[in-house]
Amino acid sequence: MSGGAVLAIDQGTTGSAALVISADGRVLSRAYSEFTQHFPQPGWVEHDAEEIWTVTVRVAREALAAAGTEVQSLGVTNQRETVVVWDPATLRPLHRAIVWQDRRTSGLCRHLREAGHEELVRSRTGLLLDPYFSGTKLRWLLERDSGLAARAEAGELAAGTIDSWLVARLTDGRVHATDPTNASRTLLYDLQEGDWHDQLLGIMGVPRRILPRVRPSSGDFGVARGEVLGAEIPIGGLAGDQQAALYGQGCWEAGTGKCTYGTGAFLLFNTGTDRVTSRHGLLTTAACNATGGPAFALEGSIFIAGAAIQWLRDGLGLLEDAADSEDMARSLSGNAGVYLVPAFTGLGAPRWQPEARGTITGLTRGTSRAHLVRAALEAMAYGTRDVLQAMERDSGAGVTALRVDGGAARNDWLLEFLAGVLGTSVRRPAMVETTALGAAGLAGLSAGVWRSPEDFSRAFASGNTFAPGIEAAERDDLVAGWKRAVDGTLAASGLSPGAGGALD
Repeated sequence: MSGGAVLAIDQGTTGSAALVISADGRVLSRAYSEFTQHFPQPGWVEHDAEEIWTVTVRVAREALAAAGTEVQSLGVTNQRETVVVWDPATLRPLHRAIVWQDRRTSGLCRHLREAGHEELVRSRTGLLLDPYFSGTKLRWLLERDSGLAARAEAGELAAGTIDSWLVARLTDGRVHATDPTNASRTLLYDLQEGDWHDQLLGIMGVPRRILPRVRPSSGDFGVARGEVLGAEIPIGGLAGDQQAALYGQGCWEAGTGKCTYGTGAFLLFNTGTDRVTSRHGLLTTAACNATGGPAFALEGSIFIAGAAIQWLRDGLGLLEDAADSEDMARSLSGNAGVYLVPAFTGLGAPRWQPEARGTITGLTRGTSRAHLVRAALEAMAYGTRDVLQAMERDSGAGVTALRVDGGAARNDWLLEFLAGVLGTSVRRPAMVETTALGAAGLAGLSAGVWRSPEDFSRAFASGNTFAPGIEAAERDDLVAGWKRAVDGTLAASGLSPGAGGALD
């Protein structure tokens, strides 16, 4: 390998992290800071894009100072469907960023489905008409303010996902760009053609001229200004967080997959050059091949995973630290029939029910806070099983081992339970921050920090494997309880039990 180091910026839903990673696989430094979550109405979630920028620059400078070494390239990974509109002259946001969890466009999505646009969206983008994606959020922003709409038509504003926002700020507005993995989450991008789709732009009322140019995930995204980071650093890689994690896990070939546990849980399965259309509630999305070029993947998105533990901590005060959840789960011999279905922002894959709301079932006088914490961890495993089953049906291939990463993947009890519920082994890398690792790999390859993808992969080849430890009969009982709880959630939300039907 050539040597050197890369700065990886991981801009997530609840905070921004920065890591300096050396060519030999060492994390030389890291810094992290949370930022404010805004909930102006039930179902609405917003971020202050200016605060995201300030926090991200601060942690990047902290990591660079602590590393004490020269950095050859910068990679960015980000929360994917969160959208920002800004003034390209002043680089100031014109509204709070609307976050991927936000459900304010549920009615618009329903209207677009009733107007017959679902098939076009599905065939061109690989996505569903769901408020999860950023296209309807952008239409909402433009429709709410006639002044913004007029400025958009005149090309006097810029719009994009968080990666584009950070690149614009890092380059002082010189570069307005994104990559296929982020573009593919907008409802506006033609997966096959690799560009914005004019008919979809028309349906959403989004002028092409305000959107970023789509560039390969590993390549040239301009140069970060020296006055921002303390040194000029070429920006060499961009990828949405889940595709970055797929890359960081070395899942470059068809038939490899991973699940990342963060705020939500996201399972991606690389299908190579084959664009597989799901019949079981999954999405088709852009991914990266070994060199950062185009590839395809199937994806299942579980909207709430680690966020349920955060809610138990911050909202209910049931634990002081998320790390306490492991000991609390181990303190119990079973779940006592308690299930948490964390549909706080609707149900994602494979059911896609945006109107569903969370429930807790099986409560008794003997239910303790440990039961609720364990139920939140178990929900991550059950949701993963639901998505993985759909993925196997779509691809026609069984998954013999699942690679996992993300903050919650540090929890050994969760991974032991996950392996038991799946009935297959679960592999965790030594470095669970694979979103940042993927961004580093894409940037490092473009700068020659690693001579080849294989050099990059060898630098991080270690970890742990968790084997299944639950008997089939117990697994069946646990899963049956989960399915009853999900049906109860749907019924309590005014939906038919079994709604979505992807696994039926």
